[in-house]
Amino acid sequence: MSITIQSRRQTLTPELARLNREIEQHARGYGLDFYETMFEVLDFEEMNMVAAYGGFPNRYPHWKFGMEYERLNKSYAYGLHKIYEMVINNDPCYAYLLECNHVVDQKLVMAHVYGHCDFFKNNIWFSKTNRKMMDSMANHATKIRKYIDRYGLEKVETFIDICLCLDDLIDYHSVFIERRPKHKQQAEEEPAIVKKIAASEYMDEFINPKEFIDQQKQRLEDERQKRRRFPEEPQKDVLLFLLENGPLENWQRDVLWIIREEAYYFAPQAQTKIMNEGWATYWHAKIMTERALNDAEVIDFADHHSGTVAAHPGQINPYRLGFELWKDIEDRWNKGKFGKDYDECDDYVSKREWDIGLGLGREKIFETRRVHNDITFIDAFFTEEFCHERRFFTYQFNPERGVYEIADRNWKSIKQKLLFSLTNFGQPLIYVIDGNFENRGELLLDHRHEGIDLRIDYAKDTLKSLYTLWSRPVHLRTIVEGKGKLLTYDGEKHLERKTDG
Repeated sequence: MSITIQSRRQTLTPELARLNREIEQHARGYGLDFYETMFEVLDFEEMNMVAAYGGFPNRYPHWKFGMEYERLNKSYAYGLHKIYEMVINNDPCYAYLLECNHVVDQKLVMAHVYGHCDFFKNNIWFSKTNRKMMDSMANHATKIRKYIDRYGLEKVETFIDICLCLDDLIDYHSVFIERRPKHKQQAEEEPAIVKKIAASEYMDEFINPKEFIDQQKQRLEDERQKRRRFPEEPQKDVLLFLLENGPLENWQRDVLWIIREEAYYFAPQAQTKIMNEGWATYWHAKIMTERALNDAEVIDFADHHSGTVAAHPGQINPYRLGFELWKDIEDRWNKGKFGKDYDECDDYVSKREWDIGLGLGREKIFETRRVHNDITFIDAFFTEEFCHERRFFTYQFNPERGVYEIADRNWKSIKQKLLFSLTNFGQPLIYVIDGNFENRGELLLDHRHEGIDLRIDYAKDTLKSLYTLWSRPVHLRTIVEGKGKLLTYDGEKHLERKTDG
């Protein structure tokens, strides 16, 4: 199942264009810096179509986009959700407005979008992303449609299914770190030495003929190559390893490369979800309340903004957490609530009323926006005072009462759980260890255990997908209930055996 966008996208009405110019001027006046931003107006069906494609109007055909469209349509029809805006990290940025929004909503959305656009352009984690991804997505779609015409929809779609099962097995930090030297420096190794049969000098060429010696040297070299580690170091980017070494057909390699490129494009958005949504919410609140609202719009704005930053027991609202943290950072650096003197003050009343009038808040939030991601952001600025004042708790579901209840109020525990859920997006850390496991050309992966066991059913599905790409048995080394275990899929059945850990 796939969807086709019969676009009747509209440019802005004269009134919306005027409001857009005003909001943009306000945003730049506050110091926001962004690429040119193109707004288009969509009705709810078109908005759901674009949302189903991840924000891009042109993606490769695949059943998952059709399923997502059906889900969004039904959710909208039953009043369970409403997409107010979407914005694409691109140069120029593209943003979509919902046609049926009220004017105050359109103004709020525009201000929110300019916050996102500033973040996309200036946050370091987006600095390596493809700024022409709108064009690249269209090119990807064209390529895959050609492969569908050549090899058939079912074959290509099935292969895409397999690739999508593995699209989180990438190295999110590799765009900033040179994991492998560009020019490999081969370590000097002792040349293969063939033991000759003892013979006098004049008989040596008959007892140890050159052809025999050459054959033995080649045999020793082949054995040495088999013993050499492959890859030489554990490799976190599993998809890259498969691209470089998997027995794939050319079209399969191209499709896998497309899935990997798109995974790297979307990765920074997942790495900065709390910061990015909080930043956009902070600026829409600032622009609307200080510059853009008129008297008749205050109540509607307050209603919609409060819904955006509402607390949701049992889950993190990234808009709320990010928004509150940005406000807290600005307030602390304006008042000087940081540094040695403040940290060593043990009087609660003095710390609460602390204000030495530094006025560095705006400078600090722009600096923070530039260099942090969600993990470092939470680690640096989620303080004990912030946690208690904003009443952040951890919740657990009580099945007897059928409600979520507060499980923990300790700020260190709350912060630790939050950081743990953000590390690697809560996904297990998987590395390729050996591409010639036990000298049989089989693939060995290692799960870096961080205190939580793997979901074995998920692991088995992943091994099955990897087998399809590797064409030989695939193994995963992990720890289950404190004991080492090797999970294997040999193409027909799943096997498990104990290891030393």
